[in-house]
Amino acid sequence: MPAPLEVSASKPRFSVTARLKSFVFAGRGLRSLVQGEHNARLHLAASLVVVAAGLMLRVSAADWRWLTLAIAMVWLAEAFNTAIEDICDHITPDFDPAIGRIKDLAASAVLVASTAAALIGLITLAPPLLEQFLSAQVPSTSP
Repeated sequence: MPAPLEVSASKPRFSVTARLKSFVFAGRGLRSLVQGEHNARLHLAASLVVVAAGLMLRVSAADWRWLTLAIAMVWLAEAFNTAIEDICDHITPDFDPAIGRIKDLAASAVLVASTAAALIGLITLAPPLLEQFLSAQVPSTSP
C-alpha cells in the first residue's frame, strides 16, 4: 500500500505574481486548444456567431445569461475532452479498449454539451430572429 501524501504544515504565501502567472498558463492552454483542435475552432466560430446574433437582436440580460452558460459549457467540455485524450495518448499511444472507452465517454460529454447549447441558442435566438424576418416580409400599405 502506498504511503499517504505528506501535507506541508505551511502554505505558500499569496502572491499577485503567481496569480497573474496562472492567467498566463490558462491563456496558453486556451490558445493550445484552439490551435490544436479542429472542433475547438468550430466551437469558436459558433461562439462568435451566437455573440454576433445576440448583439444584433439585442437580446435581454436574462437571455445573455443562458447564451453565456451554453457557450461556456461547450468550451469546458471540449477542454476536458482534449485533456483526457492527451493524458490517454500519453499513457499508451497504442490502441487499448479501456482507453478507447474513456475517450468515447469524454467525447460524449462534448456531444451532450453541444446539443444542449444548440437547443439553448435555438430557444433564445429563434423568436427574435423570426420576428425580425416576419417584420421584413410585411408589405408596406402606404401609397
